[in-house]
Amino acid sequence: MDDSNVMAMVLTWILVIAVVVFVITILVRSIRIVPQSDSVIVERLGKYHRTLFGGPHLIVPFIDRARTRVDLREQVVTFPPQQVITEDNLSVAVDTVVYFRVTDPRSATYEIANYLGAVEQLTITTLRNVVGSLNLEEALVSRDVINGKLSAVLDEATGQWGIKVSRVELKAIDPPATLQDAMEKQMRAERDRRAAILTAEGQKQSQVLVAEGARQAAILKAEGDKQAQVLRAQGESEAITTVFHAIHEGRPDDKLLAYQYLQTLPKIAEGEASKLWIIPSELTEALKGISGGFAGRIPGLGDRTPPPA
Repeated sequence: MDDSNVMAMVLTWILVIAVVVFVITILVRSIRIVPQSDSVIVERLGKYHRTLFGGPHLIVPFIDRARTRVDLREQVVTFPPQQVITEDNLSVAVDTVVYFRVTDPRSATYEIANYLGAVEQLTITTLRNVVGSLNLEEALVSRDVINGKLSAVLDEATGQWGIKVSRVELKAIDPPATLQDAMEKQMRAERDRRAAILTAEGQKQSQVLVAEGARQAAILKAEGDKQAQVLRAQGESEAITTVFHAIHEGRPDDKLLAYQYLQTLPKIAEGEASKLWIIPSELTEALKGISGGFAGRIPGLGDRTPPPA
């Protein structure tokens, strides 16, 4: 085999290898695998052709070009604190967080040059407009209102860019240090005032409860005394009635009645208020009867009347 044939074979093999490499390159460049969370914008000869989403795709090499990759996941962007002037001319530092995602990769690529920077600047200007229409006290207590207004304005403005703003949150609203000291003193004074009011209310309630308890106790005691007196009077009435019936059933004579009078006199004299009491005339007559009765029954004499002294 001469040198010309060897040279021809070498050139042939080089050409074959070049063709194989070219074919492999074409195949590699024609297959595009896109992750699930991303999308790829494909341009054909410099013009938008289509959008590739998750999975394998075939493109025409050297004619179609993958221009950019767009993240379809929800993104969280926080911006540095911004100085905002409120309606009452006070400067506050407002820190915000924006949650958004790209819904149209084509619009996010061709309608805006840098959608992240655009969202940041739009958030800052909208924040100044919204907070600037409120005074400091309203801004501090109206975070939900501010978040809702920011979210609505940003969502409307970024819709043409293929961006959906889901939430806007205010991380912090920081007034000046001097104003914070004044607010803390005001809140401390307000808490002290509320504590004093609560203490006074507690003491008032305590005194009312004590007085109510004493009144209820006095009422219960009076009711108890009343019932005791009623029961005592009923008992005495029943006792007198019983004694009265017993006496009348026994048909006592004057001597027995005089004897009962004598037994009752010491009990009458026991009272502290019994300084003066009157003996009825019937008692003297009864005593005479008793003396006469006892005189007629002197031991050893029987029923004989004793001789006069």
